[in-house]
Amino acid sequence: MSAPNIVTGFQKKTRSVTQIRGTKPSFHNSQLLVSTGVPSLDHILGGGIAVGTVLLVEEDTYGNYAKVLLKYFIAEGITVGHEILVTSADSSPEEIIKELPGPMLSEPEPAQKVESHMNIAWRYQDLPPVKTMPASTGFGHYYDLTKKMPEKLLSGSKVTSFDMKDLLDVEESTSRLGSSYRNLFLKLHEVIEKNGYTTTQAKPQPERNILRIALQSVGSPLWTSTKNLAANECSGLDTSLTTFLYLLKALLRQSYAVCVLTVPTHLFMDRALTKRVERLCDAVVSLEAFAGSDKEQNPAFREYHGKNF
Repeated sequence: MSAPNIVTGFQKKTRSVTQIRGTKPSFHNSQLLVSTGVPSLDHILGGGIAVGTVLLVEEDTYGNYAKVLLKYFIAEGITVGHEILVTSADSSPEEIIKELPGPMLSEPEPAQKVESHMNIAWRYQDLPPVKTMPASTGFGHYYDLTKKMPEKLLSGSKVTSFDMKDLLDVEESTSRLGSSYRNLFLKLHEVIEKNGYTTTQAKPQPERNILRIALQSVGSPLWTSTKNLAANECSGLDTSLTTFLYLLKALLRQSYAVCVLTVPTHLFMDRALTKRVERLCDAVVSLEAFAGSDKEQNPAFREYHGKNF
């Protein structure tokens, strides 16, 4: 007697995941993630930074560790072949690129495979092993601060840099956005549109890439002209930073780009401004250095230089 034909409308639900070099899908929602360049920080953030989001790094008092963290982020992008965009008012963007740490690409040899036989049903013996998620190579490298990024990697990478001195206008804008923030946003929008990083542009998947945006010391007095800085002190109100972050977040939501920016929040006189800046970003990491504080002499923190939270 032959088995009856059974027709069912059940279909296995599958989710297509875009595969781009230097990325991996999140375990939680399959959203693309990129590495910060610090594997331990990736773990804290849930696997990495989601593409299309902004990571805020609140600088330590002297800004040393925030600068190193930003270099790790840039170095990871160069190692995996992402496009880089760097802007800084505190240091020359070219100097930041020259001081990038070198990757530790040597990996331990895999352990010798031990063959083991399992007694399974004969119909499954010739089937290939099932992978739970797409293979992702080149994600989350380690870096050596005593070594510099190899020239071969630097020459083969695409890096765009803007000096804040070139973004400042002599005549400040009368809008809610200062000249430096306005000009920087226009530059970012131009790079994303021109190089095809918007999600609406049709592009073959193998040609897709990620744009990493690194902004250092955003919100510092160096980002504002002397004339506008004096006006802000008189009025006590400057919405340039918050307006810029609002526009930046909206731009990245429709782009294959990710941004890490450092902000010297310890210079803000208004605590409410710090809270507004934090809410306008998708993730926040605050750094505190022990140097110059009472914790530096505490025996419990002898092996540590600071903390993040």
